[in-house]
Amino acid sequence: MITPNHPKLSVRRQCKLLDVNRNRLKKPPGKMTHSDTELVRLIDVIYVECPFFGTRQIRNDLRKLGHRVGRNRIRRLMKIMGIEALCPKPSTSTPSPAHKKYPYLLRNIKVTEVDEVWCTDITYIPMPQGHCYLVAIMDWHSRAVLAWEVSNTMDTGFCLRALQRAFERTGRKPKVFNTDQGSQFTSPEWIQTIEGNGIKVSMDGKGRWMDNVFIERLWRSIKYEKLRLWSYETVGEVTQLVSDWMEFYNHRRNHSAHGGQSPWAVYEPEITLKTAA
Repeated sequence: MITPNHPKLSVRRQCKLLDVNRNRLKKPPGKMTHSDTELVRLIDVIYVECPFFGTRQIRNDLRKLGHRVGRNRIRRLMKIMGIEALCPKPSTSTPSPAHKKYPYLLRNIKVTEVDEVWCTDITYIPMPQGHCYLVAIMDWHSRAVLAWEVSNTMDTGFCLRALQRAFERTGRKPKVFNTDQGSQFTSPEWIQTIEGNGIKVSMDGKGRWMDNVFIERLWRSIKYEKLRLWSYETVGEVTQLVSDWMEFYNHRRNHSAHGGQSPWAVYEPEITLKTAA
């Protein structure tokens, strides 16, 4: 609703009339070039192997590969990808009143039953032209993926669709739902859906990737075991690859933590397994 070059009203005046904080206006993201697409693919490879790397370490690795790139460009691309170095950071930002942060409820808690805790996260998937995102809903104890969805936009809507699919397919609800502090999971729409179903909200500490380690391991597995071994051009092709791997992961991939059983055999031992996608 804000017109930057309005002939009569300045941006300051428009913000005042609309009761909008001018500091919250965001510059529209620029278009990604072909070289940007190649760089985000390499950044994704480096990040999965070393999620604690910041822009300096990623820049050094990229230069070893022959890419003369600066930290500002890497920082811009990482922002587009929705990733950051997973390490403790000073508290330098003030949360928006509309995006309340919740405490982490699982510290020193041993989860021993299915549906005690569900968790979710979003990962970035680079493509030859552009990119897409994958969100998954996971049961903490069994490691079963209850639902997932691929989207070309990283908004709250596709996260809510995956959540609703998890409710419908399992017919269950967890006691606690754990997420990171991303804008999708601190949005009023997400919080209202979680709390409206009588579920407690838990959020990782800032920069504490170990607070949601199981789903972080899921992203590493799907990228190493599937997405990097196959070529794909469209979101539809990515969706099919993810579907195939999720079927394998839920029903055939054994976990030593559960005595060699598959995740879904632990989550739903008495019912014929179905794909979560």
